Amino acid sequence: MQSHHQDYVNDPSAYLSSLSSAMPSDMSQMSSPQVAQQQQQQQQQQQQHIHQQSGAAMASTSSNGNGIAAAVPSDPAQAALLQQQQLAQTGRKLSGRYALADFTLQRTLGTGSFGRVHLVRSKHNMRFYAIKVLKKEQVVRMKQVEHTNSERSVLSLVRHPFLVNLWGTFSDSTYLYMVMDFVPGGELFTLLRKSQRFPHPVAKFYAAEVALAIDYLHQNGFVYRDLKPENILLGADGHLKITDFGFAKWVPDVTWTLCGTPDYLAPEIVSSKGYNKSVDWWALGVLLFEMLAGHPPFFTEDGNPIKLYEKIIACKVRYPPYFEAAAKDLLKNLLTADLTKRFGNLHRGSKDIFGHLWFAEVDWDRLYRREIPAPYLPTVATDGDASQFERYEEADYSTYGIMDAPDHFAQLFPDW
Repeated sequence: MQSHHQDYVNDPSAYLSSLSSAMPSDMSQMSSPQVAQQQQQQQQQQQQHIHQQSGAAMASTSSNGNGIAAAVPSDPAQAALLQQQQLAQTGRKLSGRYALADFTLQRTLGTGSFGRVHLVRSKHNMRFYAIKVLKKEQVVRMKQVEHTNSERSVLSLVRHPFLVNLWGTFSDSTYLYMVMDFVPGGELFTLLRKSQRFPHPVAKFYAAEVALAIDYLHQNGFVYRDLKPENILLGADGHLKITDFGFAKWVPDVTWTLCGTPDYLAPEIVSSKGYNKSVDWWALGVLLFEMLAGHPPFFTEDGNPIKLYEKIIACKVRYPPYFEAAAKDLLKNLLTADLTKRFGNLHRGSKDIFGHLWFAEVDWDRLYRREIPAPYLPTVATDGDASQFERYEEADYSTYGIMDAPDHFAQLFPDW
């Protein structure tokens, strides 16, 4: 790592401020055909990389052969059939390719209501991965079977520079396992809290990468539904990876499920109305506001969810005076309850966002290729360095990997 990045380890805000005037100023408009072509090329390159580097133990998770960056059919019935075929094909490719014995457990990276994420090292290629371990009984008890299966299905089908990769899945009598990228730079949430808020060029960099990832998901028929700083990880190169696809879903038209993080819920979700993919663009507005202000646009001092939802529905945003005029204009067009006015939901779709004045200097093609230097480089000493993640008490792993115990929930997770 370069020394000038390490000088700011204990004061990220100073480092980010020092770079705020040094961000690239390349002027370019969004070129959808070029980006789509690059997405397809990158997927093919990643597919080759998987086969070359991983060997028999590390199987590819390519979707419908060579990726799904192409368009989803406009006819709902045809699209539904294609989706079922893709999921079935991918399920066969992923199922049964791993066992816990293929990995060495290193440490816990995070914990949740029904599982843990572990840093592991492959015994075959010596690479580091993150394995998400979910206890079947807990998943069933918390009524998360559909979300858990959906996370696997969606991640099996997508490939993008700013989305975490799923390398494979397996299961035993008690647990489900997802083998994913280890992204060593920690959460964007941690960096934001240490920095308090980001300078406009820094927030723009992260918002632009998120926008590319969200647009890719939407092009392929998926809604993400859980955008927040905690679900954005930083790679060693400073570029981001969106993770945690538990709420992601293929939505050809409208859905009604109430899910997500309260601060980031769109008004139509709070109002129990049917909603579409535009809820992700609302969430992008919330994320951008929080990066610039250090707090979300809607919050309550006492944490009362009812009061929070009332504020979201009222949709009255107070913009700090230091917000740039162009940033404020973009936010007003994202944080609107009127779906006939929300950017990303109009006839031009995401072009209204990519072509907005605030993003005028962004070279979207170079950004997609990760050729634009990131504004902050995490301190990562080695490939398996997990120092950017909090320490957790390690659990008893003796129940991991047992295959001959009764499995009462196997029928609920057929593709694992």
